[in-house]
Amino acid sequence: MLMTRSISALCPSMPALEEFRQIGEVIGSLEALMVFQDDIQINQKQCCLLVDMLKCAFKTIADTMKQNLRFEEKNTKWKILENPLRELLRVFKEAEQYVKQSLETKDFWAKAIVLYKNTDCVEFHIHNLLSCVPIVIEAIEIAGEISGSDHDEIQKKRFIYSMKYQKECKDPIIFQWKFGKQYMVPQKFCERVGLVWNEDKWMLQNKIQGKKNSGSCTLTKHEKRLADLLLKNLNEMETESDHKLLPSSVLVNSKDYQIRRRLGSGSQYKEIQWLGETFCLKHLYGDVKSLIPDISQELHLSHPNIMHISCGFTDEEKRECFLIMELMSKDLSSYIKEIIGPRKRVPFSLPVAIDLLLQIARGMEYLHSKKIYHGELSPANILVKARSVSTEGHLHAKVCGFGSSCSINLPQKPNVNQNNGALPFIWFAPEVLAEQEQAGNGGNIKYTEKSDVYSFGMICFEVLTGKVPFEDSHLQGDKMSRNIRAGERPLFPFHSPKYVTSLTKKCWHTDPYQRPSFSSICRVLRYVKRFLVMNPEHSQQDSPLPPVDYGEIEAAILRSFPFLGNSEPDPLPVTQIPFQMFAYRVTEKEKSSTIHRDINSESGSDGASACGDDPVTADDPIPSPTEKKIASLEILTKRLSIRKPADTNVSKQPGSISWLKSYILQQFRLIFLFLKATLPSSEILKKVDCLTEPLGHQKQHILLILLLFAPY
Repeated sequence: MLMTRSISALCPSMPALEEFRQIGEVIGSLEALMVFQDDIQINQKQCCLLVDMLKCAFKTIADTMKQNLRFEEKNTKWKILENPLRELLRVFKEAEQYVKQSLETKDFWAKAIVLYKNTDCVEFHIHNLLSCVPIVIEAIEIAGEISGSDHDEIQKKRFIYSMKYQKECKDPIIFQWKFGKQYMVPQKFCERVGLVWNEDKWMLQNKIQGKKNSGSCTLTKHEKRLADLLLKNLNEMETESDHKLLPSSVLVNSKDYQIRRRLGSGSQYKEIQWLGETFCLKHLYGDVKSLIPDISQELHLSHPNIMHISCGFTDEEKRECFLIMELMSKDLSSYIKEIIGPRKRVPFSLPVAIDLLLQIARGMEYLHSKKIYHGELSPANILVKARSVSTEGHLHAKVCGFGSSCSINLPQKPNVNQNNGALPFIWFAPEVLAEQEQAGNGGNIKYTEKSDVYSFGMICFEVLTGKVPFEDSHLQGDKMSRNIRAGERPLFPFHSPKYVTSLTKKCWHTDPYQRPSFSSICRVLRYVKRFLVMNPEHSQQDSPLPPVDYGEIEAAILRSFPFLGNSEPDPLPVTQIPFQMFAYRVTEKEKSSTIHRDINSESGSDGASACGDDPVTADDPIPSPTEKKIASLEILTKRLSIRKPADTNVSKQPGSISWLKSYILQQFRLIFLFLKATLPSSEILKKVDCLTEPLGHQKQHILLILLLFAPY
């Protein structure tokens, strides 16, 4: 009776329908807002595209749910939908907030300065939408597999779903043709995503030119200079020529320009009020003349995960430079230090940590596509602020501290406090430390893509553990530097999730050529994020391993599609994300099937598969799920009980036993889902007891415990 209550407690009613209803409410809100779309002064076309894609996503998911699910099962078999729909709801709410901000009636010139090269619509909101929709569709398909009570119908649906993930479909052209509409990347959306930003830029140019041509009496002298600034920058973005820095008098002589406070311990950054908006001002002074061409080039950069320069000013003598940027809350190092305490040893939940790392990796992917290598990537050079609609602690992250504007000699003394007391060399790759030692203090260090990847690995360690790398080490200074070059790395806690730590260890590999690119890191992190959304119970630090190593999937993807590993002038468009996630899913199924076959071939020739997921053909009789699952489980448990581990090759392979445990749990999960749908709770334990009897009393007890805490 007690165990029955435990099962009931582990299976609370989950409001997937409520999440779906709230998504519908957001769609209604957006439709009401877009009645006034002509009042969106800047980025109007981007807002229209975003709303159209959100509406299409809602309709696609609604149709998929209607086709695959039964309403009367909403409190039993829709449970796997709750977390994916909650994630999708957050994406919709953030997009709604973007449209609301675009409709705000603020000073035109302030909005133009802030938004004239903003790419958040495509690179943030549409990116998040296209990353989330495949997860929701997969969850609906899984729920659809067990929908209904007819055994034959369930098996036929499983066969149809399995046909979708065939190897032949792992082709971008076939995917676009067959699944493009379902995954939000039909040709019309792909074309609009590629054109919409330029359309808004053209509309803004015409609007500013119209204000200038309307007569001198309507614009103040200050507004005329702002109009010239914006038109210059917009024209130079089109021709990709160097941006010209305007005279600093345009900024400092403005009536509403006000310095509010200094940011940080140095005098380089200040919070200012200008045009009715709050900005971050980066004030460079000294020999800035030589840096102005490089700063002008950096004005071309724009990505939601980097700190880009909105506009720049300099004085006539080229002794000062003022760079206007978005104001963020604080750097990641300070943020982690503030939230860590006796009751909170780990700074972020695993889903929030993965989302944060994905943003940092995307920012670095963009910089590397522009041949900009950071060289000093660390938590102190990651700026964060809270996401307005998130209740789970999600942050918006931006990479800063890159480019020539950061290499100027400022009249302030560098200190270790920039990294909360951490010595700066702990973030440097071994090859960089070796080059520093050879070059001495006066030499120029050549940073590479792979040295940034190493630094990213160290950031992963701090984000996941809350600890500064090597903070527990007894070695300091030159001795620690030598140890890092010799291969010493921080130690993860024992309970850290292996599918995340394995990626981190690849990033800080001693051999630079063994480290992944940031494009590969982004793909792996997106799939890890998908795994956590689909399996929220795995979000704990000591969660089990996924059945397949994601690094192996990425390697297989790169072998199939070499262009994904090539250095591109720009990252692949976000419209490629659904195909990449689909290809990952197909490859994961292929590798899982290979592992199953290997296990079966080593288990003897009993003439039956232990996995119970063999391909079904139209000519084969379709057994009932109960017969198939129970038969396969009895065969597997019998083999496990009669063989000694030392007599098999499986036991000698690293991780094989862990995989077997996970596999047995997977089989129990499938059986449990079916039993739960067809039997009362009091009968379920009797069936489980019967199934585990061949394993013996001790193994039976262990499996029962594992079953109770297995995901379902």
